[in-house]
Amino acid sequence: MTSSTAADLVARSNRLGSDPKVTNYAGGNTSAKGTDIDPVTGEPVELLWVKGSGGDLGTLTEKGLAVLRLDRMRALVDVYPGIDREDEMVAAFDYCLHGKGGAAPSIDTAMHGLVDAAHVDHLHPDAGIAIATAADGEELTTTIFGDKVVWVPWRRPGFQLGLDIAAIKEKNPQAIGTILGGHGITAWGDTSEEAERNSLWIIDTAQAYIDEHGAAEPFGGVRDGFAALPEDARRAKAAALAPTIRGLASTDKPMVGHFTDSDVVLDFLASEKAPALAALGTSCPDHFLRTKVKPLILDLPADASVEDAIARLKELHAEYRADYQAYYDAHADADSPAIRGADPLIVLVPGVGMFSYGANKQTARVAGEFYVNAINVMRGAEALSTYAPISDAEKFRIEYWALEEAKLQRMPKPKTHQGRIAFVTGAASGIGKAIATRLAAEGACVVVADLDLAKAQAAAAELGGTDVAIGVAANVADAEGVQAAIDATLLAFGGIDLVVNNAGLSLSKPLLETTEKDWDLQHDVMAKGSFLVSKAAAKALIEQGMGGDVIYISSKNSVFAGPNNIAYSATKADQAHQVRLLAVELGEHGVRVNGINPDGVVRGSGIFAAGWGANRAATYGVDEKDLGQFYANRTILKREVVPENVADAVYVLTGPELSRTTGLHIPVDSGVAAAFLR
Repeated sequence: MTSSTAADLVARSNRLGSDPKVTNYAGGNTSAKGTDIDPVTGEPVELLWVKGSGGDLGTLTEKGLAVLRLDRMRALVDVYPGIDREDEMVAAFDYCLHGKGGAAPSIDTAMHGLVDAAHVDHLHPDAGIAIATAADGEELTTTIFGDKVVWVPWRRPGFQLGLDIAAIKEKNPQAIGTILGGHGITAWGDTSEEAERNSLWIIDTAQAYIDEHGAAEPFGGVRDGFAALPEDARRAKAAALAPTIRGLASTDKPMVGHFTDSDVVLDFLASEKAPALAALGTSCPDHFLRTKVKPLILDLPADASVEDAIARLKELHAEYRADYQAYYDAHADADSPAIRGADPLIVLVPGVGMFSYGANKQTARVAGEFYVNAINVMRGAEALSTYAPISDAEKFRIEYWALEEAKLQRMPKPKTHQGRIAFVTGAASGIGKAIATRLAAEGACVVVADLDLAKAQAAAAELGGTDVAIGVAANVADAEGVQAAIDATLLAFGGIDLVVNNAGLSLSKPLLETTEKDWDLQHDVMAKGSFLVSKAAAKALIEQGMGGDVIYISSKNSVFAGPNNIAYSATKADQAHQVRLLAVELGEHGVRVNGINPDGVVRGSGIFAAGWGANRAATYGVDEKDLGQFYANRTILKREVVPENVADAVYVLTGPELSRTTGLHIPVDSGVAAAFLR
């Protein structure tokens, strides 16, 4: 049964979490105290409902709350072993849980349970963190808020911080909250409405003070030559740089990317203070856990050539890795987790924008959002004072915290294609749609490319949001259109790993009825189209240096002399030989090229529905509705081939099991002896 206290808490959390001025994705936590009936005793029991570990306020549900017995949680004060062992208290929270289910208690549970207020919010608003990271943040807190908000010096989240804030609340009965040095804010209230009102008052008051009293140009003037390029030019340059940057960011492990060219980012990168501020890194733990302690920033002007930018990025990447290793070595001890990789998660290119990276698209996108938060924080701090984030030593204590490592170890094992970016042509229907669906289900980011943009976007929407798939227009017979579709892929996901040449059409005619136009159309779409797509994708694949896969959906007809099918079968034979040629040429770059030879895929096929089915049925003297079974009956296995069977073959060919296979054609035809390859 849903508690009204819990329901009100979820509603408040969703309101706060959906407002970007209040907190970032998965940032902050909220709580409420109340009573419920203990099913064991039948008596009322005082409980604490608090957002659990890893949850997001904006999308929180009751299942995302941890529910604890308040008397047991507060009794932990009596057994608290001190700050040197405070991490042990997180495990102790498990012994305070009430009921079953719910989320795991987070490190901030103590803050919520120990503070003597019915409702508590801990948030990471940009305006609040700006005060928290200002060099004179304590003085600013008094100036801005008077005695209604109290300054708390930086302390790593944990049991001791909860004790500290509880003591401040007790000593300052007039206070409604705190500014947590280097971190964020905490507010409280006797009712849920009062806590929310107090949180928003702190945020709005901080922002209003910054707006009224802050310097007009907190980042200094614009550096000559570093202003934003025109939109078309910067996005073209971003697409040209994306494969190189993704390859660098994936030196230790494959990453998916996200590109941002918002005014906030471009204005920051153009400013005089950008290099120095970027070098200081972020401060809020939620920020640098997603962005690493600092970004890589290109030190060339906006009009630098792509070639010069690539060369310099490679030099800076080597320096970044050495610097990060030095940071790790300086602060690690015998108990520290192993280094998690020395590549940047944020790469800033003046005049162009920001590339952010993560294990999947959502993580990459959120990392970029967090760095935008960091820019806003730096702007506010510099407007009033000097930006002064917490030290590298304290950042390391958070980044390589044993509790953080345990959280990472609890994450589910990645799917086979997680971190891979797939580009599938002709994917709005039939075989292509089945392939896109299977790859997305296995964790890949998918670009649904189709001649019909509306259908491509609709098919992509079925796979999930834009963190999973996007739809793009792609006339594969047009070189410029193909390059535009590949560029859109690079900007959407940071790179490309897997290409499926599936787009096709067919006209069933004997030789004497096949026109030159018929011949050219089929060869333009399939033979030329596959060539153009493979060429455009190969350039990015080679520059990335991460290997990859190119798959051709050829046909049984590439090796089988079927009747009345000269143009279609000839172009399929062309595709089949492209597989062999490209397998040899691209192998040195770790790119595998393989083909799939389906036969008789009638169900869900756009080609068969567009007239090919009727023609083939007439050729074989059967009703069109029986064509699928006709094809099945002439096979060895007597089983109809459907689009999902072809998708299965793509999954296997591009997965880890056949990592040493290239130049292969797999028949997916239920066994047509005349089309055996050997």
